[in-house]
Amino acid sequence: MTQKRKVCVVITARPSYSRIKTALKAIIEHPDLELQLIVAASALLSRYGSAVEYIENDGFHIDEKVFMVIEGASPTSMAKTTGLGIIELATAFDNLKPDMVVTIADRFETMATAVAASYMNIPLVHIQGGEVTGSIDEKVRHAITKLADLHLVASDDAKTRLLKMGEHQEAVFVTGCPSIDIADQVYQNPTLDYDLNEKYGGVGTDININDDYIVVMQHPVTTEFEASREQIQYTIEAIDRLGIQTFWFWPNVDAGSDGTSSGLRSYREEHPDNKIKFFKNIESDDFLKLLKSALCLIGNSSVGIRECSYLGIPVVNIGTRQNRRQRGENVRDVAYHDDEIYDAVKYQISHGHYDKEMIYGDGCSGQKIADILSKAMLGITKVISY
Repeated sequence: MTQKRKVCVVITARPSYSRIKTALKAIIEHPDLELQLIVAASALLSRYGSAVEYIENDGFHIDEKVFMVIEGASPTSMAKTTGLGIIELATAFDNLKPDMVVTIADRFETMATAVAASYMNIPLVHIQGGEVTGSIDEKVRHAITKLADLHLVASDDAKTRLLKMGEHQEAVFVTGCPSIDIADQVYQNPTLDYDLNEKYGGVGTDININDDYIVVMQHPVTTEFEASREQIQYTIEAIDRLGIQTFWFWPNVDAGSDGTSSGLRSYREEHPDNKIKFFKNIESDDFLKLLKSALCLIGNSSVGIRECSYLGIPVVNIGTRQNRRQRGENVRDVAYHDDEIYDAVKYQISHGHYDKEMIYGDGCSGQKIADILSKAMLGITKVISY
């Protein structure tokens, strides 16, 4: 009887879970694979949405919890968190002894996963490499590419870029993004069959989802962290002028998040009667159902570039955080300026929803990933095609 391959997946932040959820299910169901799950960093912290609760509620067994976030929301705290993560994840890997480690996307905690696995001679699988954004995330993503032994990318564009970077063709597979699997389920059944206010609480004015509403999700840009307070203020002013019911989601743990958060808190305290409800986090399928019925998504989250292109949701993308990332017709890019944001939102609302585009997958990524992990040649000696 063939021994199952032990696949250790590390989830370090709330977006990472939606980027891997359907693959986790496919790994568990695959006869030749055994899932080992590590939840770490901001995915464990309630102030950033405590994604670990949703992971456990979905029935996944967590093998290790790694606390590694150093407070401060600054470049220094990001660097120190990465260093602490290497130490703590190395211990977790030593305990679990996986046959491979899977790391997701481009966050600084992801770098800790990649370094620890590489130095421990564990084959490293990278999901969502080869994409560009122009920020520190791009540096991290490309650095992980050079550490990784197997690449499961979301698009043909990403594969082409990895091959140009010298990665060997036989180690690069286009699987699409597992988050599109969830988007496909929502596309087929978009009905909001729950009371969001009752299910998730939040802070602020209850929103009537049967009336028009917009969604805002804006994170700080790590290379512009000192301007995060000013940048969120432009968005606040534009949303305030619009006067439309708004679901507003809290920022990530990145450098500058304190500035973004303080701007939101100040506005909330000064305008208690606004039409805004603030949330830290909600489950990924509920979130996409919320988006599917929204007039527009505003901010700089990658969900506007990825899942929203599949769902055809109008998006106003603000600033530089998603620079150069492949996007669909549904995205309208603007600078940090309240007039630009306001005008773009009005345009997108008048346009309405767009046609579906399958830039980042076809809805079957999780199963593709599990199949590749069960069969791919594993090694720690990279074959580079320079």
